[in-house]
Formats: sequence, structure tokens, C-alpha cells
Amino acid sequence: MSLLAAAWSETGGSNLRPPNRVRNCSTNRWEVSGKRSAAMAKFGANVEPLGFDVTVASSGAEAVAGADIITTCTADKANATVLTTDMVVLGVHLNAIGGDCPGKTELDSAILDRATVFVEYEPQTRIEGEIQHRSPDFAVTELWNVLTGATPGRTNEQQITLFDSVGFAIEDFAALRYAHDATRGTAYTSTVDLVAEPEDPKNLYSLLCPVPVKA
Repeated sequence: MSLLAAAWSETGGSNLRPPNRVRNCSTNRWEVSGKRSAAMAKFGANVEPLGFDVTVASSGAEAVAGADIITTCTADKANATVLTTDMVVLGVHLNAIGGDCPGKTELDSAILDRATVFVEYEPQTRIEGEIQHRSPDFAVTELWNVLTGATPGRTNEQQITLFDSVGFAIEDFAALRYAHDATRGTAYTSTVDLVAEPEDPKNLYSLLCPVPVKA
């Protein structure tokens, strides 16, 4: 269970490079036989070989300070608040991916009032997503509208954008096809085995890292 914050830098006008600095923080308040520390250490060991600079934060506020992208991915089935509105500054993009069923949310509701909200499939998100407690006329934009150019995504540097994701398989597939087509033949693509056979089945990161990381 973690609150992740990643920052990316702008290089040369509007050209962006992928995130390379990650600050992560567990929202589990209880240390269980050292498992929390072990999980944080394992995460760092797995992603650092991929070129990420990983820092373990002591609090959610520390994790998100100065970040351009914030991702919440907690597993507690509750109407929780792992991110408060005072932790979100102008210009931030949020990925809220932990709320995926009725009665399970992660964000301070005030964040929704400040953000432009994007969703996968509106009828499902209104039941399972962060917007489940909002009125039926609360404005959201389905992601396909942005990908096809029918609706703009981010329109200015001060805008707070929120992807309220609950998981929608056909949308995942469509997004993957879009990303594949957009990056085909570039340095952003690589070939992997369709049937994964890692040395350690519990460590799928080993398929990406040049040197497998043991659990």
C-alpha cells in the first residue's frame, strides 16, 4: 500500500522527458515484522536499475512536495483520505488508481472541485471512482475524447488534472494500441516475450532490469 509521487522535468520548451525521480511513501501506519520497510526497500531495488532515483518519504506530504505527478494506489477498502487538498499545488497531475469499488476512495473531496477530471468510462466511474459521492452532473471527460482530439487535455500550466481510474479493460487495450502506434519505430519501444518466464515468478521487474533483483 503506497502513496507514490514522481516528478518530471521540462527540457527545451514543451518537450518533456519521462519521470526519473520517484518519492514513495507507505500509508500503512503499522510496522508488521519489518514488512513495511522491506517492501519500500524492495520497490527501490526493483526500479532503480530502470534509471529511477528513488527516495522513501516519511509522510505523504513529504512524498508529494514539489512533484509534478502524484499517483495514489492504496489498497484499503474505505473512504480514506491519503491526499489532502493542501498537498496539491497548481499545475499538478494526479493519477488516482486505488479507488476501484463502491465505498473505496483516496482523495480529499475538495481536490475534485479544483481539478479537471478525466475518466475511462463514466457510468462505471460514477459507481466506483473518486466521483462516486458526487452528483450525476459533476463534470468529467472520458479519456477517449482527449486521445481523438475531440476535447483538450491540459490547457494551461496552472491547471490541476485528475485521472480518476477504476480499471476498464477495453480502454486499457485501446490506450496500449494508441501508445504502441504513436511510438512504433522509436527509441521508446522494445520487444519483450509475450509469455513471461522470469527466474523468480514473484519478481516481474526482472523482465525489465538487466540484472534480476531477488525478492
